[in-house]
Amino acid sequence: QVQLVESGGGLVQAGASLRLSCAASGRTFSSYAMAWFRQAPGKEREFVAGISWSGRNTYYQDSVKGRFTISRDNAKNTMYLQMNSLKPEDTAVYYCAAGGTLNPNTVMSDKIQYGYWGQGTQVTVSS
Repeated sequence: QVQLVESGGGLVQAGASLRLSCAASGRTFSSYAMAWFRQAPGKEREFVAGISWSGRNTYYQDSVKGRFTISRDNAKNTMYLQMNSLKPEDTAVYYCAAGGTLNPNTVMSDKIQYGYWGQGTQVTVSS
């Protein structure tokens, strides 16, 4: 079992930055691929960014490329999402997720591949 707790959300103006954190406990964090998803009201949960458990590979949704950066610190059992140049359309509940994979360099973007989820943190960007 892996327990995930997100933090760092809030209300900001367009153009501002936020850094989300996802603290993991339980089984070995470093052997799980991780990702951030988000869900806006009335919409499906969508992939934002993912990172392999080695930290070597990352993958982003097109709409956040160049603005968001995903990273992880396996020694601290923590994953991060640095969000810059925020836009109103980034408003959503952001969830972190963990998924088992044998390949240390695999990045997964389908939510069905993730077996562990946090409770989410709200990010609201005003125009």
